[in-house]
Amino acid sequence: IMALQLLLRLTFLGLSITSPLVHGEGFQGPEAIWPYLFFNFNLPQKVESIQIPNNGSAPLLVDVQVFVSNVFNVDILRYTVSSMLLLKLSWLDTRLAWNNSAQPQHAVTLPWDSLWTPRLTILEALWVDWRDQSPQARVDQDGHVKLNLALTTETNCDFELLHFPRDQSNCSLSFYALSNTVMELEFQAHAVNEIVSVKREYVVYDLKTQVPLHQVVPCFKVTLSLKNTALKSIIALLVPAEALLLADVCGGLLPLWTIERIAYKVTLLLSYLVFHSSLVEALPSSSSCNPLLIYFFTILLLLLFLSTVETVLLAGLLAKGSLGAKSSPSPALRGEHREHGNSGPHPEEPPRGVKGSQRSWPETADRIFFLVYVAGVLCCQFIFAGIWMWAACKSDPAPGEAAPHGRRPRP
Repeated sequence: IMALQLLLRLTFLGLSITSPLVHGEGFQGPEAIWPYLFFNFNLPQKVESIQIPNNGSAPLLVDVQVFVSNVFNVDILRYTVSSMLLLKLSWLDTRLAWNNSAQPQHAVTLPWDSLWTPRLTILEALWVDWRDQSPQARVDQDGHVKLNLALTTETNCDFELLHFPRDQSNCSLSFYALSNTVMELEFQAHAVNEIVSVKREYVVYDLKTQVPLHQVVPCFKVTLSLKNTALKSIIALLVPAEALLLADVCGGLLPLWTIERIAYKVTLLLSYLVFHSSLVEALPSSSSCNPLLIYFFTILLLLLFLSTVETVLLAGLLAKGSLGAKSSPSPALRGEHREHGNSGPHPEEPPRGVKGSQRSWPETADRIFFLVYVAGVLCCQFIFAGIWMWAACKSDPAPGEAAPHGRRPRP
C-alpha cells in the first residue's frame, strides 16, 4: 500500500508540474511541495502552487552571493561589457521542513520549478544566457533552500572615457525581482572576485554590491570597477601621432627654397589626414565628457595644417621675389654679370635678396615661424599634460534617473 501511494503521488506530481520557463532574464515556474509529497502521504490530493514564503511582518530575506569569474568583450564603441557570474541564493522556507526523527534524510535535491524561487531580471542586460536550463535546488531538513544559478550576460555600461586610454569606469548589473514587492522580499548581497586572468585590455580592480533604498521592487546591484591597461591604445594612437608631429618639426629645418620641403610637408599632412580618419572610428564619442584625445589629435591636425600653409606661402613669396630680382637686376649685379661674361645664375644656387649673403625677408619670416612653432608645439604638450592630470568631467544624468526603476515618477 505504501508503494502504491508513493507511485500515485509521484504520478500526480509529474502531471501537476509543467516544463520550466526559462527566459533570457529570469527564472520562475509553477511550484509544488516536494518534501511533503515525498515524506507525508496524508496530504490531501489537491496541491496548490506555493507562493512566496511568509515571514510574518518582515519580508523574506534572500541571501545572494555573486561570484564574478570573467569579464570580457569590453566594447567602448558600443558601450557594452560581457561577464560570467555565479549566483548562490539561499532563503528559509519553513513549509519545506520535515521531522528528522521520522525521516532520516538531511537534505533533498529538487528541480528549481518545483518550489518558489525569486524571478531575477537584469535591468541593463541586452541578453542573458542561463548556463543550466534546469538547475537543482537543495533543501535542508530545517527548510533552508540553496539554489545556484550560472549565467553569461552582455550589459550596457556608461564608460567614463574622458581620460581614455587611462580610463576607469564603473559598470552596474541591477538584479530585480519584478514579481514581488519590498514588503514581501529583501535581498542581502555579497560579491566575490574570482577572476584569475589579467591578460586583457580591461581588468577588474574592484567589486561591490549594494541594495538600493526606497525601491518598490526588491533589487540588488553589483558594480564592476574596470581599468584600462592602455598599452594597445598608446602604441596604436599616441606613438604615431607624436612621431608625425616630430617629423613635421624636423621638416622646418629644410631650406625654404628647396622643392623637397613642400613635398615633405604635404606628404606629412596627407598621412596625418589618413591617420585621423581611422582615429575617428577608433575613438568613442559621447553626448558628454568626450575623450581628451579627440581634442588633442584635432589640435595636432591644425598644427600640421598651419605648418604646411606657412611653407607653401613663404616658398611662393620667395620664388616670386627671386623672379623679380632676376628681371630687374641692380647696377652692381650688372657689373658682376659683365665680369663673368653675362653668365646666368647657377640653377642649384639658392635665391637670395639684393645683397649676396643676406637672407630674404621670406626666409627670415620662416626662421621666426619655426622658432615660434617649436615653442607652440612644446607648450601644447605641457598644457595637454596638465589638463590630463587635473581635468574632471561628470557625465550628464540619465533621463531615467528622475524616476529610478520600480519607483513612482516624480511630479
